[in-house]
Amino acid sequence: MNRIFYIILSAQFFSSLADNALLFAAIALLKDLNAPAWQTPVLHQFFVFSFIILAPFVGAFSDALPKGRVMFISNGIKVVGCFAMLLGLHPLLAYGLVGIGAALYSPAKYGILTEFLPSNRLVWANSWMEGLTVGSIILGAIFGGFLIGHRVEDEVVKQLSALKFNGGIDTAPEFAIFVVFILYFIAAIINCYIPKLPVEHSLTKRTIGFLIVDFWQSFLSLWKDPLGQVSLAVTSLFWGAGTSLRFIIIAWSAVALSFDLEQATQLTAVLAVGLALGAIVAAKAVPLDHAVKVLPLGIGMGLVTLSMVWVTDWRISVALLILVGILAGCFLIPMNALLQFRGHKLMGSGHSIAVQNFNENLSILLMLGAYALMIDNGLSINSIVILFGLFITATMALLTKIHTHDQDSRG
Repeated sequence: MNRIFYIILSAQFFSSLADNALLFAAIALLKDLNAPAWQTPVLHQFFVFSFIILAPFVGAFSDALPKGRVMFISNGIKVVGCFAMLLGLHPLLAYGLVGIGAALYSPAKYGILTEFLPSNRLVWANSWMEGLTVGSIILGAIFGGFLIGHRVEDEVVKQLSALKFNGGIDTAPEFAIFVVFILYFIAAIINCYIPKLPVEHSLTKRTIGFLIVDFWQSFLSLWKDPLGQVSLAVTSLFWGAGTSLRFIIIAWSAVALSFDLEQATQLTAVLAVGLALGAIVAAKAVPLDHAVKVLPLGIGMGLVTLSMVWVTDWRISVALLILVGILAGCFLIPMNALLQFRGHKLMGSGHSIAVQNFNENLSILLMLGAYALMIDNGLSINSIVILFGLFITATMALLTKIHTHDQDSRG
């Protein structure tokens, strides 16, 4: 089992590394195209839109096939999307195509954990999965920033341009996209080595209407479950806030720290370092039955984020972002494990993770949309940071209060 688990982790690492490096390559490509500033957060909206639209179908698809095969198909779609961007398809549309692959991939990568492991190992497994994912976010930001930087432009792209056949690669963003294409291909090959597991929940019907009703029943079931409700609300808030924060850091660091795009992408990696540390702490200190006790840490995350408006020194910003990441990791990992455990018991892993993805990506879509609107209306980045920090603090305080009240009511 250890060998299989490591194969799953390896596939996830390369796929996630490619996802994150591609994001920054696509941002740089938008800048080369002189796209409006609001298209930068909208780029990720195109990515997450597939998670929302396909939510009724991806869970059933994941549960109806061996999950290793689902992961292979998903990475194949990512390969196509990446190649389409390289061929000249607009970054918004191409990144949206990659999002379709990611939407299919997510239920399989998490659902396979519940099939291999008992419930008392889920926090441990999630810590490994999230820790490795966070590691890929860190490396993806650093690697992606490096690939779109001046050194690659000057030393690699110019040499490629001198060749008779260079595949049409004339800029650093195009070279970065080509490298990401290779990473997705490696992830797809690794997926071939995941053993086939028995199908968990074979569907009796496969019509669109049945799948939508089936998804809606799973959606209601998870939201009506007290523990499922709180964990779903917290993870949805985290991913909406965390994704928005990555884009906010890029804009904020340009104003507060005078960073260029390459430096700003590396600063986003600092947040992921803190998240990895928080995941380690959660794995060692928070058992599954105590997961809800970490909710107040989310309030601290909002307050620390709010303090960024007074920072003008990059060293202080690094310390604050690491602290934000640690606080986030300490409450995200237990909440994620709790949600998977409840979902697996109530409806099957693929279905529950599809519901989770729907809610989390709807949160991302709404929060990135709000951020894009604030940019389009000329709101200053410090004002955006203040509103963002207040929103996280208030929402986490409300969720803590609601769950505490529910616990008291149940005695």
